[in-house]
Amino acid sequence: YLVGVGRADCTGPVAQVPLMGYANPDQVGRGLLSRLYSRAFIVADPEGSARVVFVSADIGMVSQRVRLEVLKELRSKYGELYRQDNVILSGTHTHSGPGGYFQYTLFWITSKGLIRPALRAIVNGIVKSIDIAHENMKKGRIFINRGTVENSQINRSPFSYLKNPESERNRYSSNTDKEMVLLKMVDEDGHELGLISWFAVHPVSMNNSNHLVNSDNVGYASYLFEQEKNKGMLPGEGSFVAAFASSNLGDVSPNTRGPFCANTGESCDNPQSSCPVGGAAMCMAKGPGNDMFESTRIIGQNIYLKAKELYEKASQEVSGPLSSAHQWVNMSDVSVQLNATHMVKTCKPALGHSFAAGTIDGVGAFNFTQGSVEGDPFWDQIRDQLLGEPSNETKACHKPKPILFSTGEMTWPHPWHPDIVDVQIAAIGSLAILAVPGEFTTMSGRRLREAVKSEFDSHGTRGMNVVIAGLCNVYTHYITTYEEYQVQRYEAASTIYGPHTLSAYIQLYRGLAKAIALNATQELPRGPEPPLFKVTSLTLLPSLSAEKAPDGKTFGDVLEEVRQEYREGEVAEVTFVGANPRNFAENSTEHNFLTVERFSNISSSWRVVLNDASWDTRFYWNKGSDGQSNVTIEWHIPAGTEPGVYRLRYFGHYKKKVNFFRTITVPFEGSSSAFQITAP
Repeated sequence: YLVGVGRADCTGPVAQVPLMGYANPDQVGRGLLSRLYSRAFIVADPEGSARVVFVSADIGMVSQRVRLEVLKELRSKYGELYRQDNVILSGTHTHSGPGGYFQYTLFWITSKGLIRPALRAIVNGIVKSIDIAHENMKKGRIFINRGTVENSQINRSPFSYLKNPESERNRYSSNTDKEMVLLKMVDEDGHELGLISWFAVHPVSMNNSNHLVNSDNVGYASYLFEQEKNKGMLPGEGSFVAAFASSNLGDVSPNTRGPFCANTGESCDNPQSSCPVGGAAMCMAKGPGNDMFESTRIIGQNIYLKAKELYEKASQEVSGPLSSAHQWVNMSDVSVQLNATHMVKTCKPALGHSFAAGTIDGVGAFNFTQGSVEGDPFWDQIRDQLLGEPSNETKACHKPKPILFSTGEMTWPHPWHPDIVDVQIAAIGSLAILAVPGEFTTMSGRRLREAVKSEFDSHGTRGMNVVIAGLCNVYTHYITTYEEYQVQRYEAASTIYGPHTLSAYIQLYRGLAKAIALNATQELPRGPEPPLFKVTSLTLLPSLSAEKAPDGKTFGDVLEEVRQEYREGEVAEVTFVGANPRNFAENSTEHNFLTVERFSNISSSWRVVLNDASWDTRFYWNKGSDGQSNVTIEWHIPAGTEPGVYRLRYFGHYKKKVNFFRTITVPFEGSSSAFQITAP
């Protein structure tokens, strides 16, 4: 094959934008723990024209808006080379990235509308990563390996899982998929290019009290692998690219100690995930660490170590033709042939009451509980008044789900949920990547993989490795099995196209697999094209206005100085007169908010040893009143830091009023005093 890899920043605004994932409007960005990246991999046939692009981006999920804009840009740059059928865009599902990049109304509620700078950062980052991969194509080889990751996940809806048939459950040793599938890419001289790992776990080690943008546990795994392979480079730099992509993580949590009542400390591992005192709002899962930062590192490191082992031992080469199949489907109206006599249909999208309960990884508001198959007259009344009552047809179609939001019947100012959804498979030799538009639960994913594998087998393409890539192309929430759907926990309440959603997808992906096996992908109907709404920049984000420094101070002045001396394990901390970090995001892509610098006696100059993509630094923005704000930079000094003289620097931009009509953005910087790190 010809192989190319690329990585580009897609962080976007780190302040004032709601973080996407927990649907908690109070969880707004206030700084940066680690940068977000788009990682792109292109595999091409050196003889023919076939190629496949796989992108894993450190974002909550790929939205239809992001996908359509990326495809539009690729078309204008590359013509028909990169298209909707051979480009897969997948989100890692971090819950700590900026939101606001959706065109469907439901997602505007918790992310303050459509936020152009957030959308633009993601689209630009994805396109740029593909550009870099495209420019770096070289002859290469691909190896596949798989293995088991221990101590890194639990099933967060075990009571739903238990509703699956016993005979089916008995075929599996665990109620989560512990297998990691890994692709290793090298050039023809054996130089290492990169890897893609697929593993099913929610990146929710950072909980919904977090306000720092970061890529969570899988992002930390990428960071560790890339730091190891790009020796001597700053984080985010260097040619080796390691993507840790999402899979069928629907009911899989990294919070391995399980659910406890925050007030009493007792377990709340019950069908309602509810506590005796305080109800569901008190039931929260705990990760393995003492705090969310440590849990993120522990889970990320587990994933990284398994990937490292699989990478080093990978010897099974991937070979064979490249192909891709894609359709747009109206998911609110799919007829599914269950068996010879039985026909069922999907529904217009709707969310159930338990959607509002959230999960043990992030509880909802108003004390809804999971597992409600009855509506609540109080909330139903409010909903009917505000949003309109669901039609009898939708109610009947979704049974036993009590409908909270009948999103498929809500169209103001735009539809609230998508009807048109992408289904897509890309095959690289014996590997089939199923790009799915949401979060399949463990058992749903197993059924889908098995169905696709047997479809390939029955058409003579035997022994395919089938892997699910999650959160691709358009976000449609969850996909549970029919049995899990009956108990209506959060994942089932969020299975928006009704009880037969999984059966519909299985039928559709079988069709794609058959087309690939029979070399008939050209004959697949394209399906109805998704809409691109003309969205004015509708946002509740505060506008950027002129800022000022306190009397007698200027931007970048130190307000609270570092100590003169630290040891490893301690935290060096400095506070500056700051400005809104959104100022720079409005107009540039490459930027560091901070550096850690070490004084070199040899050259008698300062050398940058860390930037803001490092997991050891934290950048906090604190908004004051009256156009003032300050910035605190922390460096959590790791074991093994070289003793010597260091300083922390801050780079910002402030808005300055030039006249009544116009403000300009002015760059500034600040530096701490020098401090000593002494040997342990």
